[in-house]
Amino acid sequence: MDDNGLDNTHATSTEPGSWSAREQEPPLGAHLTTSRRGYTHHGLHVGGGRVVHYSGFSGFWQCGPVEEVSLSRFSAGREVRIVDHAGSVFSPEEIVRRARSRLGENDYRLLTNNCEHFCNWCLDGVSHSAQVERPLVLPFRVLGALFHT
Repeated sequence: MDDNGLDNTHATSTEPGSWSAREQEPPLGAHLTTSRRGYTHHGLHVGGGRVVHYSGFSGFWQCGPVEEVSLSRFSAGREVRIVDHAGSVFSPEEIVRRARSRLGENDYRLLTNNCEHFCNWCLDGVSHSAQVERPLVLPFRVLGALFHT
């Protein structure tokens, strides 16, 4: 981990990745993650050590808006990793423009419009969350197997 709290380990394209320890900050438009209690939080690096993210549950059952914060506030003292989006359809500048176009939006929904949905929409134009989808797969497979004739 470097002085900015950034993880500099290497990973595959399906796992969070890294950048050179010589760099001062993540690449422009990078999809960042950091661990929270019980989930992984997502945001987008927009340059200058700033991150745009859906603040989600910012207090006791109180949802917060899409906001731009410092990298250190986003990380909350935890390790930060980069998610590899090898085939993103948008340039880094367009990713940043898309992220900032939603600043102030206050429509957080855990299952359909969370911080991961937001990042994937900015990067690929498709709003989805593997974190939400993964736990739902098994029950649907079981139901499918039970009712398949």
